[in-house]
Amino acid sequence: VKKFDWYPAEDQKRQPRRKQAGAPKLRKGIEEGSVLILTSGRYRGRRVVFLKQLPSGLLLVSGPFKVNGVPLKRVNQVYTITTSTKVKTAGADVSKVTDATFKDKSAKSKGRDIFNENQKKTRSAERTTLQKSVDDALLKNLKADKTACIMEYMRARFSLSRNDKVHAMKF
Repeated sequence: VKKFDWYPAEDQKRQPRRKQAGAPKLRKGIEEGSVLILTSGRYRGRRVVFLKQLPSGLLLVSGPFKVNGVPLKRVNQVYTITTSTKVKTAGADVSKVTDATFKDKSAKSKGRDIFNENQKKTRSAERTTLQKSVDDALLKNLKADKTACIMEYMRARFSLSRNDKVHAMKF
């Protein structure tokens, strides 16, 4: 056992960590326009187009909604599979989209609100117009794409069956 010659008279408190954790780096192969496969959540198995990385580190993706029903949403890159397919994103202006876009604007719920569960949530007009503008640009680019069956590829769900060898697959 190592012996120390000096001990502090009072217990010293350790300084708390002041360094802020930054946004995680993008995984190799994820670029603007990359087609990703979602592996969890409501839209698991759906193919989506990567638009940009948000300041929080989450990925901004879209279906487009008219093709496969996936709206503009934030996704952690851990829950995606990167494919080699790329789609042009020209015209899709997502510069104004931040994490605040996805925050619920309604007031904090009271305890009595559980009795109002029959009321449907409505989407803000701002989100609807944003979704439409991004979808229109992506749809235009998908239709102009020369890749064979790209629309059918985006519509199809991804799933694995018993004899699929995932380690040998090329995404």
